[in-house]
This record gives sequence, C-alpha cells and structure tokens, in this order.
Amino acid sequence: MTDLSARIKPSAMTIDEHSPGLILRSLIIGLTAFLTVVDLFATQAILPSLTRHYGVTPAAMGFAVNASTFGMAVAGLVVGFFSPHIDRRTGILLSLALLAIPTSLLASAPNLAVFTALRVTQGLCMASAFALTLAYLGEQCSATDAGSAFAAYITGNVASNLVGRLISAAVADGLGLAWNFYFFAALNLAGAVLVYFTIGRVQPMHAMMPADSPLAATIANWRNPQLRAAFGIGFCILFAFIGTFTFVNFVLVRPPLSLGMMDLGLVYFVFLPSIVTTLLAGKVAARLGTRPTIWGALAVAGLGPPLMLAPHLAEVLAGMVLVGVGTFFAQAAATGFVGQAATDNRGIASGTYLACYFCGGLVGTAVLGRLFDSFGWQACVTGVGVALALAALLTFVLKP
Repeated sequence: MTDLSARIKPSAMTIDEHSPGLILRSLIIGLTAFLTVVDLFATQAILPSLTRHYGVTPAAMGFAVNASTFGMAVAGLVVGFFSPHIDRRTGILLSLALLAIPTSLLASAPNLAVFTALRVTQGLCMASAFALTLAYLGEQCSATDAGSAFAAYITGNVASNLVGRLISAAVADGLGLAWNFYFFAALNLAGAVLVYFTIGRVQPMHAMMPADSPLAATIANWRNPQLRAAFGIGFCILFAFIGTFTFVNFVLVRPPLSLGMMDLGLVYFVFLPSIVTTLLAGKVAARLGTRPTIWGALAVAGLGPPLMLAPHLAEVLAGMVLVGVGTFFAQAAATGFVGQAATDNRGIASGTYLACYFCGGLVGTAVLGRLFDSFGWQACVTGVGVALALAALLTFVLKP
C-alpha cells in the first residue's frame, strides 16, 4: 500500500522481481490488517468478565463472542461472489467505517442475544474489508511480492491478537467493559482513515476482462481439488485456534493458575513470537514448497495442546506459544497458496477460503464449547488435536 495502486501496476503481476518500497508497503499492509480484525479476538481477553456480566455459561459466552466468525463466513462468501464488481478502495473504506457502529453499540448491549447479533454484524464488516484487501493484494502484487504481502497481512492479524487482547484487558480493567468497546470503535475509524490515505482507486482486474459468472467461478473453485483441500485446511486451522484461545481463558482464571484480568491480558504476549515467525511464511513456502511448510507449521502447533494440560503456568504458556506460531504460519502459507492456485477469479477464491476459515471458527466454538462444558479442558484439547491432524491429512492434496 502506501498508495499501492500507484506503485504496483496491474502489469506487475508478470514481474518476478521485488517491487520498490516493499518494507514500507508491508508495514502499511500489516497495520491495515491489524485495524481490520483487532475486534475479532480482543474480546476473548475479557471472556470471564463478560460471562459474569451476563450470567451465562462459558460455552454460551464463548459462542456469543465468536459469533463474529459467522458474520465473517457469510461476508466472505458474498463479497467473494460479487468481488469482480466491487471497487476495492470504496469497499474496504466503507466496511471499516461501518464497523465502528456495532462495535460502539456492544457497550450497551442489554442481553446476550443482542450482544451476539452485534458480534455477527461486526463479522460482516470485518470480513468484507478482509476479503477485499486480500483480493486487492492478489491482483496488484507481483508473483514474488505476493507471498510477502499475504504474510504481512496475516502478521498484522497476529499482532491484533496480541495487542488487541492487551488493550481490551487494560481498558476493561481500568475503565470498565463499556469503554473497552468505545475504544475499539475508535480503532475501527482509524483503520478507515488509514485506507483513505494509502489505497488509491484501482479498477478490479477481473472487471477489465471477460470472466465467468460468479456462480460458475465458485463451482470451478470447488471442483479444483487443491483449492478444496486448502478450504478444508483453513476450516481446521481456525477450529483449532478458536478452541485453544477461547476456552484456555477459563482455565487460566481458575485454580490452580488463578490469574486476574490484567494478568490474563499479559498472558497474550504468547503471540509475540508469531508476529516474527509469520513474516517468514511467504519466503519459507517459496523455498520449501507449500506442502512441507504447512506440515511443519501444523507439527509445531500439535506440540502445544499436551503442554496446556499441565497445572503449571510456564508449560501452559509454552503450549499457547506453539499453537499460535504453528496455526498462524500455516494460515499465512495456505492464504498465499489460494492466491496462487486460483489463476482466475482470485477474489471469489479468497472469499470462499475466508468463509471456510471462519466457519471453522464458529463450528469450533460450538463443538469444543460443548466438550468443555460437559467433559472439561482435556476433551477440548483433544478436539484441537484432531482438527490439526485432519488439516495435516488434507495437506497431502496440495502441490509440493
């Protein structure tokens, strides 16, 4: 970005050398991602407080907080479907500006049903901006720069997990739950301002040439076995991630760990290594291939769940670090793969991938929440392990 449309012309798609200003663009790309999805998981840091505030079970509150993933899944499909006809800049800008409305209304949500509906609305706005930005990057970056651009965007997502949770815990602890949501609404507006000044007007590439109908393109994507496998991998990745980082909060605040709200926020420094490692995903995938990269990332993530069953904080934190590093690395590699495998209609392919990814989060919340309430943390962790194993099996379908 940094007026990416002015610096990266559509013709750059055929250029194999790095475009100038890559580091600055990567920084802006990451910051845009951060401000787009900072609301998504930040609320998890205050889950125990919200559970007490609404007087519900951990599974019910976890489902309400993660209901944003349902909105994101729907928006991913809809935006992907109509992507060839949507102006990227206008769509991203409006999505982020509108996101501030449900975010601020969460401060006064009277009950869990309203809270859930507002989270779904947040998801609709977040995914619209997310999908359009991925489509923009896929269309405007050269083949060499694309991997780094997608990795930078996912890294911004990772940073939002850390900084968003820290901010949420600090603001809620110091000023109360309501001010937490007002603060995040301000961040949403800041994202809209950033997009206004950094993304220039560029006609969607597929609007410049004849293309299949959106329905035909969607069917074609699903018929591609490699894309189909990538969609399944995305589903499993967020299924495992959500299961880990939603319900571990309740483990951390209960004996024997018994952490307070601010301590719970500080725990999410476990995402700090992921910010560094995810930036490398594009280069690693380019050198080793997508399949080994995702397998390696999933193997790292798979080492984490057993550690989180330990009664000692250090081991639990180590397990959280491993799950975070592995799942985000795999997500960055899978996202880049979709952009490369979908030679046509990249916006539709990216939207479908995001829909599957966020559906995985919603299903993970429902399934693993039920396991957590009924059978405890060990059953939840087992479900996480099964999802990671399934993702590893699906990776066999991808090209090396």
